[in-house]
Amino acid sequence: MFDERYSCQALPSRKYRELLGSAICVFNSNNAFIIENILTNDGKDEYNWYQLIDRTSGKLLEPVKNTITKNSDTIIAKKFNEIIEIRNRIMHSYQVTAPRGSGLSDDEDNQILATKYKNGKQAYITQEFLYDFIKKNAELSNELHNFRGH
Repeated sequence: MFDERYSCQALPSRKYRELLGSAICVFNSNNAFIIENILTNDGKDEYNWYQLIDRTSGKLLEPVKNTITKNSDTIIAKKFNEIIEIRNRIMHSYQVTAPRGSGLSDDEDNQILATKYKNGKQAYITQEFLYDFIKKNAELSNELHNFRGH
């Protein structure tokens, strides 16, 4: 339970935390890739990197609409919006102990993250949830690569 030298608090399993870290990294990569594509397609020089990097991801949706969507379709904007919503559930989650024997956590103490949606629904952030988020990020990355022309 407390085998981590850098924290005396209960933590989910190393595998779960690795997956959680990977989920955050792929999102951050796509966020930067979105900014790159905005700047590449900003025909009016309306945006700059310094301004865009300081925006929250949700605040990038308008520049996406004005540049990427304007030069393609709504697929990238819709996918980006969807993964922002999922990322928000991950980042605004809270740690809980899953019911013993539920199979929701691979941790010996059943530590896992959970989230609450704005409609009141609560859900566990399972490994499958994180794998699905990573997969959705890969799909967005592919769309961004295709849009860029590579």
